[in-house]
Amino acid sequence: MPFRNLRHLRVFLATAELRSPTAAAVQCRLSQPAVTQALAKLERGTGGALFERTRHGFFPTPRGAVLRDRLDRAMRRLDAGLDEIAPRLKASATMAQLQALIAVTEAQNTTLAARALDLAQPTVHRAITQLERAAGRPLFERSSFGLLPTRPCRDLAQAARLAFSEFQQAEADLAELDGREQGRITIGALPLSRSVVLPEALARFREARPMARVTVLDGPYDEMLASLRRGSIDIILGALREPLPIADVVQEPLFTDHLAVIARPGHPLSGQRDIPLKVLSAYPWCLPRSGTPAHTQVAALFAAEGLTLPESLAESGSILLMRELLRRGDGLGCISARQAEAEVRNGLLQRLDIRTRWPGRRIGLTVRDGWVPTRAQADLLREIRHAAAGIDRP
Repeated sequence: MPFRNLRHLRVFLATAELRSPTAAAVQCRLSQPAVTQALAKLERGTGGALFERTRHGFFPTPRGAVLRDRLDRAMRRLDAGLDEIAPRLKASATMAQLQALIAVTEAQNTTLAARALDLAQPTVHRAITQLERAAGRPLFERSSFGLLPTRPCRDLAQAARLAFSEFQQAEADLAELDGREQGRITIGALPLSRSVVLPEALARFREARPMARVTVLDGPYDEMLASLRRGSIDIILGALREPLPIADVVQEPLFTDHLAVIARPGHPLSGQRDIPLKVLSAYPWCLPRSGTPAHTQVAALFAAEGLTLPESLAESGSILLMRELLRRGDGLGCISARQAEAEVRNGLLQRLDIRTRWPGRRIGLTVRDGWVPTRAQADLLREIRHAAAGIDRP
């Protein structure tokens, strides 16, 4: 990673802005030889010239312009967090100290933080102590439960996470210039997207970029949203939340999905048409997880007819679990119609004809507000949008 020295990054940005290493030296309070050395190290680390040296000044090369844009975004985020605690930290905080701060904020314990960073505990403790000494204020409250981060400390940790994410994006951008794949794209996939949109999008993406690394994570929406906001997930694909859960993410609708009621072949309700909700409520159900848009829709429909939610066999968004539960009894399942298509087509489940018409659920993308994708990430987003555009209403 070429971005281990924050001072070198500040020198680079100052030179790009002022077009002069001499002026950058004054702004950064360094000697001109120190600035020259910092730029040389950064150019070696990033694989090429970052400036065109002319008699009229230093002008960023295409490589330098890519790096400047990413680093400017990163350092603006980071400096906002540092300023909130103590402006002088901009001149003294190091990458290692900020990594320790993030780890201790998450673990609330220096021993666990050290283990996560693969460092000795005294090293992490020293880094936090140095930060607090430079800040002139405590960043953690010591308690019997551990080290509790103060609000400014939590804000700084979040700013540092997002800055480090921009550093990783910068590495991927620079590799793209050299025709290499660098970094990893991480997608948080909610249940429907794992079976409907994502397989096609990933297959097409792999054809174009066979060396690109993509990780697909599943789990509860709240956990994935937290990871997205920390910068450890790039994209969430699945049911959108209304209203927007928090102001620092944005949602992009791709298509509308509808829920369906499913059952095993040969169920007592098989062949019946226009089945009223009151009849359905007499059976145990496998429902979507509490807190999901699908569960909210089901609860609202039952409430609208003066009915309580039926007894639940389980709460799950997994079509595989739902299939195995339903085939062992007369329970009913509620899941995305598209998600159940393959099971219905293969005769493993059947879709019941019910009187209730489900309102649509918007399915789409959730990303951080202001997030700028790399070329590879933009290519994958294009394939996701293409796959979603080809979905017909079931």
